[in-house]
Amino acid sequence: MENLNTLILDGKEVVINNEKNVLELARANGITIPTFCYHSELSVYGACRLCLVDIEGKGITTSCSTKAEPGMVIKTNTAEIRKMRKMTLELLLANHDMSCPTCKRSANCKLQDLARQMGITEIRFKKTHKPKPIDTSSESLVRDPNKCILCGDCVRACREIQSIGAIDFAHRGANVEVLPSLGHGLGKVECVNCGQCAAVCPVGALYPKSHIDQTWDKISDKTKTVVVQVAPAVRVALGEQFGMEPGQVSTGQMVAALKTMGFDQVYDTSFAADLTVIEEANEFIKRKLAGEKLPQFTSCCPGWVKFAELYYPDLLDNLSSCKSPQQMFGSLAKELLPEKLGVKKEDLVVISIMPCTAKKAEANREEFKKDNIKDVDYVLTTQELATMIQQSGLEFNELQPESFDMPFGFKTGAGVIFGTTGGVTEAVLRYAGEKIANIRPEDIDFKIIRSNQQLREAEYTLGDVKISLAVVHGLRNTRAIAKDIQNGTCKYDLIEVMACPGGCIGGAGQPINNEPDARKKRTKGLYNVDKMLQLHTAQDNHIVSEIYDKELGEPNSPKAHELLHTHYHSQPRLVDSDVALTEITRKDAVKVQVCVGTNCFVKGSQDLLKKLIHYVEENNLTGLVDVSATFCLKKCGQGPNVAVDNEIISGCDFQIICDKIESKINITS
Repeated sequence: MENLNTLILDGKEVVINNEKNVLELARANGITIPTFCYHSELSVYGACRLCLVDIEGKGITTSCSTKAEPGMVIKTNTAEIRKMRKMTLELLLANHDMSCPTCKRSANCKLQDLARQMGITEIRFKKTHKPKPIDTSSESLVRDPNKCILCGDCVRACREIQSIGAIDFAHRGANVEVLPSLGHGLGKVECVNCGQCAAVCPVGALYPKSHIDQTWDKISDKTKTVVVQVAPAVRVALGEQFGMEPGQVSTGQMVAALKTMGFDQVYDTSFAADLTVIEEANEFIKRKLAGEKLPQFTSCCPGWVKFAELYYPDLLDNLSSCKSPQQMFGSLAKELLPEKLGVKKEDLVVISIMPCTAKKAEANREEFKKDNIKDVDYVLTTQELATMIQQSGLEFNELQPESFDMPFGFKTGAGVIFGTTGGVTEAVLRYAGEKIANIRPEDIDFKIIRSNQQLREAEYTLGDVKISLAVVHGLRNTRAIAKDIQNGTCKYDLIEVMACPGGCIGGAGQPINNEPDARKKRTKGLYNVDKMLQLHTAQDNHIVSEIYDKELGEPNSPKAHELLHTHYHSQPRLVDSDVALTEITRKDAVKVQVCVGTNCFVKGSQDLLKKLIHYVEENNLTGLVDVSATFCLKKCGQGPNVAVDNEIISGCDFQIICDKIESKINITS
């Protein structure tokens, strides 16, 4: 070969252009090698054994884990390889729940696609599938172990993108399966509801929990007035379910579909995002000028908020107290719309359409209820909206565009760009630039913020005020920042965090799209919407200004705090998961729970636990004292925490526990 950087691929000479492996080289040259477990953004795993190729001198090997080297002679489609791939698929199908017509992923399932592609018409192996219970404990996701093919995609996404590891492999050999921590339900472990596990799952083993039936029930109930809000990122992804390109804006058809389906009013969450900009920016300006509680984190992403509550409760004061746009809208709608629409508050139903699975859990938080009435009643994903449109028999592409209803349908470009990573920060800077130094958005360079790097840093000078900020997406990337804050070395004033890659446009509720540039195209679509709007700063939204004049007063006023702000608190990583460490022989045994969550652990709870067990054994108290490790007593800043017969003692030491146990035993005796 004349070119020293070429190899032979299926009989043709091809150039190697920095592809990571043979698999990507083949794809770059128009050859699709099947795979379940390969994702370019995750580590190479090589578990599915479908991406086999035959390399001269090396034999049959996995293309995902083999680097392309000059001079290689590679065959991707030999009779032997086809036979091996077919056998692998048949073995998977023999151990699979074959309820394909009713599966959530029936129209977009890799197992179905590859079985059809390989020409599988029968399964030669004995069925081994034994039904397992479906896990519905999460408010956001459903886990169906009967569909799992053990590809490990969910495990790596949770660990490598979010650094959580809420789900992992358990057991060995034929008994291996993917489970949440300690075999508990997904809703009982340290899951942040982001759904990235479901986004990469190639089958129907993980998927967003549906609120479709509840929504149809409310629409059909003539005593209810049902309003719907639509998040910015939905409009640049919904069309993909109907054959459109990623990023193509389908707002008009979407609104037309919602009105035809029976929603009484159709509003835009971008309106509430404008409101969020004003509240959050004013909160930030106050903090910055006073030098207090900095850096300020954004609080729009519920996946990030729960991550902070689970892992960094000592940083919760650094989060903006603003509710997310979804919850701001719900609160404002329940406050103002009953009078405007002439309905009772309890008869007003607020539905959200979001790109995000974590929004389902967010809507159910106790903080977002008033007089036991939820601010947002149900949350649908973009995928669920597409399903409802199909259920309605609507030809989406042929619908005549319609517009959002007023007043909550009016927005500026600042609210629209909330749907992509960096959008919240840019919207806040557009506001702060004018308020602090009379600088308009066109005079600020947002190029760094708009890049797709996982962590971006920038500095801006607004008059006499210097602002240092960071934009991060993917929760794994926030850990180093959090550590710097804890160490007192953080240099940022404002930090935007989005749990999902690319921000909301990459949410797990969006259409499944394996196109490499899909997220970039969705982002471009949002910025194009921003360009086409006449107004680009939240302060230019006259409807928002009217609401301040008539209802809220000033930004961050007591009324604004009542409706638009909230508070956050530490959460246990495992729910109802005490681990017994001593033998219990009496029902009236003194119950001692030692918290071994992160904050208590670093403050010495493990040593405390060891001493306590030794104390029980040495003093012949086995059976009289029930010692267990628990994972959170919700007083993380005051650890180590110990509960004795449910009485929580913070800042506890060994002698205090001993004294408390002895007094309890004496009383019992």
